[in-house]
Amino acid sequence: MLRPPSLSSARYLLCSWQLRAETDTVGRSMTTLLIALFSALRSAVRSRLELEAEILALRHQLAVLQRQAPRRPRLGHADRFLWVVLSRVWPDWRRAVRIVTPDTVARWNRRGFALYWWWKSRPRRAGRPAVAADIRALIRQMHAANPLWGAPRIHGALRKLGIEIAQTTVAKYLGRRPGKPPSQTWRTFLTNHVSQLASVDFFMLPTATFRVLFVFVVLLHDRRRVVHVNVTAHPTAAWTAQQVREAWHWDSAPRFVIRDPDGIYGSQFQTAMRAMGIEEVLTAPRAPWQNPFVERVIGSLRRECLDHLIVWNERSLRRDIEQYLPYYHDWRTHLSLDKDAPVPRAAQRPTGSCRPAARSCRSRTSAAYIITTNVLPPDRRSRRRRPLATSWRGPSWHVRIGCRSP
Repeated sequence: MLRPPSLSSARYLLCSWQLRAETDTVGRSMTTLLIALFSALRSAVRSRLELEAEILALRHQLAVLQRQAPRRPRLGHADRFLWVVLSRVWPDWRRAVRIVTPDTVARWNRRGFALYWWWKSRPRRAGRPAVAADIRALIRQMHAANPLWGAPRIHGALRKLGIEIAQTTVAKYLGRRPGKPPSQTWRTFLTNHVSQLASVDFFMLPTATFRVLFVFVVLLHDRRRVVHVNVTAHPTAAWTAQQVREAWHWDSAPRFVIRDPDGIYGSQFQTAMRAMGIEEVLTAPRAPWQNPFVERVIGSLRRECLDHLIVWNERSLRRDIEQYLPYYHDWRTHLSLDKDAPVPRAAQRPTGSCRPAARSCRSRTSAAYIITTNVLPPDRRSRRRRPLATSWRGPSWHVRIGCRSP
């Protein structure tokens, strides 16, 4: 007949388990726990002398292993659970524990208590029950077959089918309805209205006689065309208004004109603009970047023509600018026009047997020359000698890439 486990059996079970926990560092806690339980059952049928002898041997081996084992052995969840249970049912467990401190076992107990109540009070799924998958598929199918149906219409159809569902739920599964198409960008907007935009501005130029001349420029934005240029030494509002009348006919004036708030654009200029049906758009004071197109044209006039000349009077300046404008309109390319000229033209290959890439066309100085020719009719152009661009001979010119003329 089996005897109930005595105090010696419990001590034997504890020592046996501690020894096996020290030797098994891999963490097979469940196997160790089972072996300890089987050892406890086996000790129930053994004599007291045998148990005391085995407890002594186990304690000696445990002391040897504690001297050689690492400071902190690794314990699994099953090991911690066993010590928590022993601390509850065995009053003298603090004296028998060796691999950990009693405070550690107490901390395990508190942590297990907290985990238990966290699991007990965990948030459960709340709210309305989920809609069946076949009903969600039916809602989407009805919406795809009838794009003009909204949530109220589909909800009514579902009620006629005997499906009880809220209208807000139907709207949720319909998704967000597509709104208005996105509006066009500012670049597209300005491109659509660029034919109705123009700019006017003045720039000053000193002469060889220490006078200051004022140049009035009128520019259309669509193809960067300079529609009017004039020069004066004494600009007035009446003179400026007359230049605008000469720039456009009454039926070809643009809708908007961009200018700076200069006092030269007086009441007479504003009256002429209103009579022609033109609306003035004023830039901020000292903000030339708000009128960029005409500023770029003025910069091109200075860099490519006027900075290379000595101006004597109004007549010479007007002649030089008028002779430069055909080059600007017919030959000068612009990045904003997709590298085309303000007056569109097709590409023209070099004529004759001379090619820029041919070895026979190379002269003594370079492989290709930039040749300047007067912008004149073909019969008059053939009578003049075309000078090289290395010595700029006149303001009326256009540029071609080719070989030196014979």
